[in-house]
Amino acid sequence: MHGVVPYVFCFLLFSVGAYAVTVKKNLVKVIIGVLIMDNAMNLFLILLGYRVPVSGEAAAPIETPALRGEEFIAHSVDPVPQALILTAIVIGLAVAALMVVMAVRLHEKYGTFDLTEIRKLKG
Repeated sequence: MHGVVPYVFCFLLFSVGAYAVTVKKNLVKVIIGVLIMDNAMNLFLILLGYRVPVSGEAAAPIETPALRGEEFIAHSVDPVPQALILTAIVIGLAVAALMVVMAVRLHEKYGTFDLTEIRKLKG
């Protein structure tokens, strides 16, 4: 995948998630839409951290005697977005668990996952 194709894929993936969140009435489908949007943003940020190497393949950011200074920077992949995305994945997992627990509790109380029914039955 070269050029703009991965970014378009991220945008389409995010659009699918946004569609599910805004249009769907089933709470489970809304949760899945939020998770799709979360994964699309993680993928986008990882793509931003990738550097196209000057020559050859990009390597892990480990400084060796063969690679020093400017040559090291040109041949390595930026590790900061990768570390931030690992943190975002853990936070996304916690948020997903919280959404699922809330959905289960709502289903126990109202007997449905349909958001329009839940709005009618509140009180």
